[in-house]
Amino acid sequence: MSAVPMPSRRTLRPLLLLEAGTLLTGIGNGVALVVLPWLVLDLTGSAAAAGAVASAQLVPLLVASLFSGTIVDMVGRRRTALVADVLSGVSVAVIPLLAAFDRLDLVWLVVLTMLGAALDPAGATARESMLPGAATQAGWSWDRANSMHEAIFGVAFLLGPGLGGLLIGVVGADNALVATAVGFGLAVLLTLFLHVEGGGRPPEEHRPERVWHATAVGFRFVWHTGLLRNTMLLMCLVVAAYLPFESVVLPVYFNERGDPEMLGLVVTAMSAGGVVGALAYPPVVRVVGRRNLFVGCVVSACAALLGLATLPESVWLLLTLGALTGLLWGPVNPILNLAMQVLSPEHMRGRVIGVVTSAAYAAGPLGLAVAGPLIDTFGVERTSVGIAAVVLTMSMACFVLPLRPLDELTETGATEAHLGTVPRADGPSMGGPHMEGPQDGGGTTSTGRVDR
Repeated sequence: MSAVPMPSRRTLRPLLLLEAGTLLTGIGNGVALVVLPWLVLDLTGSAAAAGAVASAQLVPLLVASLFSGTIVDMVGRRRTALVADVLSGVSVAVIPLLAAFDRLDLVWLVVLTMLGAALDPAGATARESMLPGAATQAGWSWDRANSMHEAIFGVAFLLGPGLGGLLIGVVGADNALVATAVGFGLAVLLTLFLHVEGGGRPPEEHRPERVWHATAVGFRFVWHTGLLRNTMLLMCLVVAAYLPFESVVLPVYFNERGDPEMLGLVVTAMSAGGVVGALAYPPVVRVVGRRNLFVGCVVSACAALLGLATLPESVWLLLTLGALTGLLWGPVNPILNLAMQVLSPEHMRGRVIGVVTSAAYAAGPLGLAVAGPLIDTFGVERTSVGIAAVVLTMSMACFVLPLRPLDELTETGATEAHLGTVPRADGPSMGGPHMEGPQDGGGTTSTGRVDR
């Protein structure tokens, strides 16, 4: 098994096409994030119905994110991105079409929303799997490419909701979804011209044949790779406590105050801070090191969140703490992306990304299920501080987890990872999981042996 080949000549074109597609699909999803609940309220006038449609996305999103990586490794990264974007665009475009013929109802909305949610992870996983190859062709470091990738996600979800709100006022909620369909359509067009190393269909000997078995192999690989397992579990703990703060605590607090504009400003400040933090990652990591930056950012971002959780009366203090929380969290995702890219064998990268992503998706709803009853029992202020204190406490695990191998992640190290050798979680020496024999497809198995 070989490493990612060096291109004969450098070209930015694949990286630009890849990230333009990321931006367009992100903006489209950001528009839908605002428009779909509004459309439900227009149809039913029921907040409960709007919540039901939002909840309908969770199960398919979780299941799809788990298996989407296997589909990427089976079908090929570029092809998966194309198919996912086409079907996502169609599922959204059907909504204004049904509305035009007066056939749109809540059942159709739930079905189409679930379909769109089930398809999105495959496209996102496929693009993230192609990122190292596109970065190598451009002559960029993977650190730099991951920084830009996360910043573009942040920009997309800054622009999308605002555009969605504007379109609702100009053309109505149902027609506003045309913008989401157009975004996916343009992404498809760009991907048709995208040619990147490793983007085609995998060789037959590395191509999984059974979805469940191949996904289980990916899960075992993540679990037996100490660094991936430790960072995944840490992120699950933090996400389970953080997501309720952004999705429940702040909306309830500002709703009680009758100040929805302030809610929008705080969330925007957090997102904008995240974009700046992601962009600042490459120069900062060269100075302080990847492990120190990861630990410092996770703990300090959670500390800033605790300050925000006190819900200070000062508008400027609220916005500053929100921006600081996002800024400090900004470098975390690029570091996690790099760990997945370097430690996963080339032909298993989709599955590794899918397993780690699905774990985070699973953790979030658990926290959401607890936050509402806590607010009803203890009030929003006490619950806010309590949740943020839990987040900060959980983040302290960074100091005891063996995260030193983060400093050893290099693109040269990708060669060893592709050969089935990964940095051990408990020290600098090389060891860890060794996937023996042919991988996955056609009934072959992995021993999942751990050298300790």
